[in-house]
Amino acid sequence: MTLKDTIAVGRRVLETEAEALGRMAAELGQPFAEAVEAMFTARGRIICTGMGKSGHVARKIAATLASTGSTAMFVHPSEASHGDLGMIGADDVILALSKTGETRELADVIAYAARFGIPLIALTAAAEGTLARAADIVLLLPDAPEATDAVNAPTTSTTLQLAMGDALAVALLERRGFQPQDFKVLHPGGKLGAMLRTAADLMHGREELPLVAPETTMRQALLVMTQMRWGIVGVVDPKGRLLGAITDGDLRRHIDGLLDHTAGEVMTPGPKKTVAPGMLAGEALALMSDPPPAVTVLFVVDDGKPVGILHVHDLLRAGVM
Repeated sequence: MTLKDTIAVGRRVLETEAEALGRMAAELGQPFAEAVEAMFTARGRIICTGMGKSGHVARKIAATLASTGSTAMFVHPSEASHGDLGMIGADDVILALSKTGETRELADVIAYAARFGIPLIALTAAAEGTLARAADIVLLLPDAPEATDAVNAPTTSTTLQLAMGDALAVALLERRGFQPQDFKVLHPGGKLGAMLRTAADLMHGREELPLVAPETTMRQALLVMTQMRWGIVGVVDPKGRLLGAITDGDLRRHIDGLLDHTAGEVMTPGPKKTVAPGMLAGEALALMSDPPPAVTVLFVVDDGKPVGILHVHDLLRAGVM
C-alpha cells in the first residue's frame, strides 16, 4: 500500500462520515426537540446506556452532559441486569444507544423503563428495531454505510452517535443558560479550568496593596513600592478610589528632581488598565499582553476602589497561558 493509497483511505473515511453527518443534520426534526425537552424537564438524571462501541459512546455522552450542567451518568446494561437497575430512578430519563436496536443486553433496561414509566429515548439506526419500538422518543440515525469496505466495523455509526450526543448536550446547555462561570465550577483542573478562574480567585488581597495618597512624598512612595515588590504603587483619594498609578516608566520620566515631587504629581492618571474581580483569568492575561503598553501587574478594581492586585506570574502559576 503506497503513501498515496493510505492518504486516499483516510480521505474516503472522512468524506463518508462527513456525508452521513450532513444527512443527519438535514433530517433532524421534532424528535430531537422532544428529546431535549424530556432531558430538560426530568427531575432526576439522564441515564446513558449502551453495549460495546455504543457503550463507549454512551459513556462519553454522559460525561459531556455532566460537564455542561446536566446531571447524567452511564449505566452498563450488563451490570444493570445484575443489580445496577437500582441506580435508575423513577424521575430519570434513559438515553439508550444501539445501532441495530436489537442489543440483547438492553432488554432488562427496556423492560425496567416500561415497568416504572421511565421515559426512554432511543438513539438507533433501526426504526423497526426492538429498541425503537419500545422507546418514547426515537432519534433515528441515517442509513449510512460504515467507513470500512470488507469489515462492517462501527465507524460512521459511532461518529453519528457522538455527534448526536454533542447536539443534545449543547442544546441543553443553551436551554439552561449555562455560562462560563458555571463551567468553571465543574472544570477546576487543567488549562480550561485555569482560563475560567477569575481575577478574584487569583489576586493578592487588600493587605498586599501598594497604595499611597496623592500628597505622599515620592520618598515615601518609593519606600512603599520597594516594600511591596510589585513594581507599582497606586494613588488613591480619601475615599479609597484609584486615581492613578506610578510605575518604573513614571519614575524614569520624572528622574530629574524626583524626590521633590508628590505621588499625585508623578502618577499616570487612570490607570488605563485595570480588571474587575469577576474578569476571567484568560481575559486578564490578554489585557496584560495587549499593547500599548504590555504590563505585568494589574490592580483589581471594584466600584472604583482597588481590592486586590494581580501579577502575570499568578496567572502563569495557575496554568493560564
